[in-house]
Amino acid sequence: MTFLDAIFANLESRANRIVVREIRDGQFVSATGHEMLSLVARARQFISGLGLKKGDRCALLAPNSIRWIALDLALVSEGIIVVPLYTRQSAAELSPMIQDADPRVLIASDAALAGEIRKILPVDIPFVPMDQVFAHSGDALLPSSTLADSDPVTIVYTSGTSGQAKGVVLNVGNVTHILKCTNQRLDLLMTGHTGPENVFHYTPLCFAASWIATLTFLSRNCIVTLSMDLAKLSDELKLASPHYFLNVPTLLERVRAKITESIQQRGGIFASIFSGAQRAFYRKKGESAQGTDSLYLWIARKIMFPRIRQNIGPNLKALICGSAPLAPETQMFFMMIGITVLQVYGLTETTAICTMDDPRDFEPGSVGKAIPGIEMKISENGEIVVRGPNIFPGYWRRPEETAKALEGGWFHTGDQGEVDEKGRWRVTGRLKNLVVLNSGHKFAPEPLEQAIALKLPAAQQVVVTGNQRSYPAVLIAASSANGLQADKIQSVLSEMNAALPHYKHIRAFHVIHEPFSTDNGLLTANGKIKRDAVCTRFAADIERLYQRPSA
Repeated sequence: MTFLDAIFANLESRANRIVVREIRDGQFVSATGHEMLSLVARARQFISGLGLKKGDRCALLAPNSIRWIALDLALVSEGIIVVPLYTRQSAAELSPMIQDADPRVLIASDAALAGEIRKILPVDIPFVPMDQVFAHSGDALLPSSTLADSDPVTIVYTSGTSGQAKGVVLNVGNVTHILKCTNQRLDLLMTGHTGPENVFHYTPLCFAASWIATLTFLSRNCIVTLSMDLAKLSDELKLASPHYFLNVPTLLERVRAKITESIQQRGGIFASIFSGAQRAFYRKKGESAQGTDSLYLWIARKIMFPRIRQNIGPNLKALICGSAPLAPETQMFFMMIGITVLQVYGLTETTAICTMDDPRDFEPGSVGKAIPGIEMKISENGEIVVRGPNIFPGYWRRPEETAKALEGGWFHTGDQGEVDEKGRWRVTGRLKNLVVLNSGHKFAPEPLEQAIALKLPAAQQVVVTGNQRSYPAVLIAASSANGLQADKIQSVLSEMNAALPHYKHIRAFHVIHEPFSTDNGLLTANGKIKRDAVCTRFAADIERLYQRPSA
């Protein structure tokens, strides 16, 4: 049974129960299993009328919605390769991907954006408005295409932090294997739970991890609530009241900072108890507890932490986090207030997942053990390499890059890492981000960047530089200067330097009063820093950091 068969069987078994819903103006707009199958059928009838055949590509450019999910399932059912695109990217960024994928049709919800794209493209690609796809009526599904494990189902374009995005081809076998693994982990998390699982979902469906998560939810007894407005995330989260949901580290860092700031502003005994409980919890985890620690924790767990959990989500069993490294301190913060945070590690090329935390046995800072059926190891140069049924068959129309990525039968992740005696993995940095000083010393910048960001909550992005220089320096981006005064930054750096080897001492900094974003070209579509672009944009500022010993 393929993943598609499993999803359709689940929708059929839940014909009269809600499976997906959107939040619009504070109200739910819902679809039952039967209604989802009907939407898929209508989309398939439309697709059939376009004359698309198995193996053709269809570009899908629309925000999250019930109809996005239905159209994706319909296209896969017909053997059409879906090319999902991010609506927040510009026409100039999207056009090269579309040209590379060479789709037969572009289905989009935004006619203006589609028009801009078509003006740039050297060839004319037919445009179909999203609403038009569902104009047909009918409840009967067309006969399913016979899908083999080797059949491609999607081309997901990587974010391209240092170059042009590449199309990652994923096939039926990749997805079917991963969904078995994700379902096994969620079964462990929800042990003893009866009834539907409430899931909140805000990450864009065009990203591999978000798409895999959605397919997993559709194959379970879930009610999936789609967020339709990120500006209303907090209110929508309360309305959805989920048992678990997928997150990116940025959101969890912001939630942590907001909670901490709110308590500090309240002040008084409330702030004293919270600070005492936080110190006690960290000391306890480090096995250096003091006499009053138990009292602080008891009071906080009785009075404060339940209120905080209630405000975040009263039914939460876990927050699931992926896409980038999560600071161990943030994971421990949520553990302290009684919310489990489980990490997932993977790349688009690994069908979004290589490792997942086991809810019965996880360690802050670790990203869990390798999922069943795959192998992971550290290569001679310290790189994490992976092989198994989750590994993509190749990049779209890039045989040389495919051969390089899969050299020796292993997928080369580009990540540095380590594994403990229990098989739990840690990701320590990216090989291409490695800072090599002119002294010959080498280090990964990510741990330093995370540490600085934690100590400077007002910082939105942190980038450590130093390649072929005599010492590291740091760029700190924020929307305002509040909380980023020079003396505060210098104090934080001095404190950090005292615990670092001499070659990692950060001796200069520069504050950028504009956060990095996709709009200014300094973040990828899924929020990763484009280091090359940052270093190019601020080359003059970086140069000045090395013309004086400190800033």
